Amino acid sequence: MITLPLLASLVLVQDTVPLAVIPQPVNLTPGTGMFTLTAQTVIWTDRVSARLGHQLAELLEPATGFPLDVQVGGTRTGSRISLRRDTSLKRLGLEGYRLEVSPTRVLIRAPELAGVFYGIQTLRQLLPPEIFRDAAFDGVRWTVPAVTVEDWPRFPWRGGHLDVCRHFMPKEFVKKYIDLLALHKMNSFHWHLTEDQGWRIEITKYPRLTDVGAWRAQTLVGPYTEDSTTWVFDGERHGGYYTQDDIREIVAYAKERFVTVVPEIEMPGHSQAAIAAYPWLGNTGDSVPVLGRWGVSANILKPSDSTIAFYQDVLTEVLQLFPGPFIHVGGDEALKDQWKASPWVQARIKELGLANEEEMQSWFIRQMDAWLAARGRRLVGWDEILEGGLAPGATVMSWRGTEGGIAAARAGHDVVMAPGSHTYFDHYQSQNRAAEPLAIGGFTPLEKAYAFDPVPAELEPQYRRHILGAQGQVWTEYIKGPKQVEYMAYPRMTALAEVLWTPPAQKNYEDFVGRLRTHLRRLDILDVNYRPLGP
Repeated sequence: MITLPLLASLVLVQDTVPLAVIPQPVNLTPGTGMFTLTAQTVIWTDRVSARLGHQLAELLEPATGFPLDVQVGGTRTGSRISLRRDTSLKRLGLEGYRLEVSPTRVLIRAPELAGVFYGIQTLRQLLPPEIFRDAAFDGVRWTVPAVTVEDWPRFPWRGGHLDVCRHFMPKEFVKKYIDLLALHKMNSFHWHLTEDQGWRIEITKYPRLTDVGAWRAQTLVGPYTEDSTTWVFDGERHGGYYTQDDIREIVAYAKERFVTVVPEIEMPGHSQAAIAAYPWLGNTGDSVPVLGRWGVSANILKPSDSTIAFYQDVLTEVLQLFPGPFIHVGGDEALKDQWKASPWVQARIKELGLANEEEMQSWFIRQMDAWLAARGRRLVGWDEILEGGLAPGATVMSWRGTEGGIAAARAGHDVVMAPGSHTYFDHYQSQNRAAEPLAIGGFTPLEKAYAFDPVPAELEPQYRRHILGAQGQVWTEYIKGPKQVEYMAYPRMTALAEVLWTPPAQKNYEDFVGRLRTHLRRLDILDVNYRPLGP
């Protein structure tokens, strides 16, 4: 048995490129010869895998020009690609698969359909890169090297985040973002939908959230500084939102690709757009605009029963749109100055028997945790939710380093690692900032993203099961549109995909870069504006 690091320069047949599968499979054994895809090839599936068979046919037809026949059940003969669920492979886990390629057939088996889907992604990468084209491409032999692959992920949470609040992103791009996650065997899309600078999700009970909260009058130009005398604005109205039908479409699209959408509804901080729409949600009752600058707003939700009821109304509609188990409630960067200055909030703290404003925030989050738990959902929050006491069922997303994640895991809570040091893809990719698009700061080159390990060395073995995985963050203060999102996310998201799938002992950066050079040809064809390799 040999594994992929040893295959970086291995050519299985004389007219094929070296194998370039990303993320690297756990076990890959080369065979003899190759399978050739022709117009006569049949896609055979069992009944439970039929949908994936048709999906595969749709993926292969544009570039090959072959309208492949999909047969469900019956006799399997001749050149074929077979897909089926096989419960005897339970040892591979919920997302593992076995792929066998011989000169006469391709067989993908998995204990669950997710594994069949991931086997298909590997098959696509074993074909020539031109398979990703949307029109028939002449002059290519559609061959797959003979191999046997047994593969499964290291972590169950393999995520990509996208902030659509600082700059709104169109629905079609959100779907493309999900396509790219799925191609890289990532299974979680963290959709940041509410912020100080814009509210992006239609809530039918509270229409002003989008009528007012989805639009800001202008946007800060250039880098943010604390000195307001330096601020210059563009004077252009910016905004947009997703209707509930848009969201249903995106969630269904993601489901077809085995990606779970995790919505984020920020509270109690990062809520100025909501307060702009409904001023009574704030502490002063004053009208405020949707924020047009970056940085952290002082406006924070009033911790009243009516505010709790409002946000539970919002979440009622969110739960109807997002069937996944996790709901993200933010909880980060909630400045407490307004609470400290408010006699009402101070009286509320005493009434509830709380020690301080941090415990006030914890009380607020606990209301949401209990409410979500009663409806069979799980609350996720940024690591500030640890302050003042952690809600019993909460999952912590650790962004200020890994320390919060370590503390949460030791306390028996599940953790998603998202440290700014390694997974914030809004950071610069080069020390030569003048040659890069304006970014928020930081320096996270490709090699650093690849070097990340979501399980800290100092975390004791008995707590490591609480590390669900990690995700890459794309915050969009300085990212105005889809092409810039792609430039910042890729190829760093590709590196993170391998971190989250491949066993650490098999990782090798030089080998990864060698495979990446071929993989970038696929991204070129898919019109992904990735950052080129280099300094």
